[in-house]
Amino acid sequence: MEKIIVKGGCKLSGEVNISSAKNSVLPIIAASILSGDKCYIRNAPMLEDVLVICDVLRSLNAEVNINRTNNIITIDTSKACTGEPNPELVRKMRASFLIMGPMIARFGKFRISLPGGCNIGTRPIDLHLKGLTALGVKIKLGHGYVEANTNKLIGNKIYLDFPSVGATENIMMAAALAEGETTIENAAAEPEIEDLAHFLNSMGAKIKGAGTDTIKISGVKELKGVTHTPIYDRIEAGTFMVAAAITKSKIKINGIMEEHMKPVIAKLTECGVAMEIQGESIIVDGDRDLRPVDIKTMPYPGFPTDMQAQMMALLSTVKGTSIITETIFENRYMHVGELKRMGAEIKIEGRSAVIEGVDRLCGAEVKATDLRAGAALILAALSAEGVTAIGDIYHIDRGYVEIEKKIQMLGADIRRLKE
Repeated sequence: MEKIIVKGGCKLSGEVNISSAKNSVLPIIAASILSGDKCYIRNAPMLEDVLVICDVLRSLNAEVNINRTNNIITIDTSKACTGEPNPELVRKMRASFLIMGPMIARFGKFRISLPGGCNIGTRPIDLHLKGLTALGVKIKLGHGYVEANTNKLIGNKIYLDFPSVGATENIMMAAALAEGETTIENAAAEPEIEDLAHFLNSMGAKIKGAGTDTIKISGVKELKGVTHTPIYDRIEAGTFMVAAAITKSKIKINGIMEEHMKPVIAKLTECGVAMEIQGESIIVDGDRDLRPVDIKTMPYPGFPTDMQAQMMALLSTVKGTSIITETIFENRYMHVGELKRMGAEIKIEGRSAVIEGVDRLCGAEVKATDLRAGAALILAALSAEGVTAIGDIYHIDRGYVEIEKKIQMLGADIRRLKE
């Protein structure tokens, strides 16, 4: 077991480089199944989730080589087969289910156990299955498994009841090799969807409208292998922006796309944080009096649910009353109890959290209850008085590349401790 130990009160300064987006890399790795050629992913983030999905592909007889020196992943699925992926790996991570669309498209049949992931609320796969069924896939559920088969994928018009990112990705990947045209209405519009479409189009797919709520896919007969560099991780960038604000520091963050960061930039600006964008970098200055704000998480381009916990940590230190309303996941307030251990004053009322800012948080023994909760606890610890020990950090390692080392380089007193 490992812990992250933080001694609060240090000012941050300097520059930090943002990694590629985990939520972009995972579906791109899954999409490599669609081609029997080699695919190369550059600047890949060496995260636990990335390693897990690579192992999932290996369990299907794909060859996956990870070059940690150059951060390049080489995937060769020419010998991939329709065998069942390792259920233990699939249950580790929800994104494993993204291989379903590509496997059905390429082989016509597939069996996979129900996926796992962070326990942040109900994340049903019904929209994935509804979309695949509309393309002509016969689905059978039972004993913790999903079995699917089809003689031929046929394009169709699909309306999603909710703009699910995973369902949009799975349907888009399957439809890339379907016969005819597929239209996904009320599709997720996240930047990671757009990045996946760029990857698929470079392979030879014909996809239009990614990044909007209507995506049109004209099916092709085959796709080729390509080299691709994923987009920057907007959630990691947002986390470091909050780090500057909560420590009243000034830092430069390299690796952002302003368009992707607009919701976070808008709320931090409303809070009183000063920011200056310089191309693909942003200078964040939090050394000023900050104001309480209200936040409501929404599908993109609304405020991202993946930044909710980090903003709660910040608002816990801002005088006045702030209200956060979580509309995406019903169980995404597990970090509240841990922040309260550090002296935060937060009250849950249904799907809203009412936050009364305190003068100072205090170091404590806390646990990361999920990925973004863990990041929030690190941020809270940076501003707290005394020492904070954060346990269950395997959650954090699922989504942040060596986060403690990056924060160390900014001048914080933070270290990883093996027990």
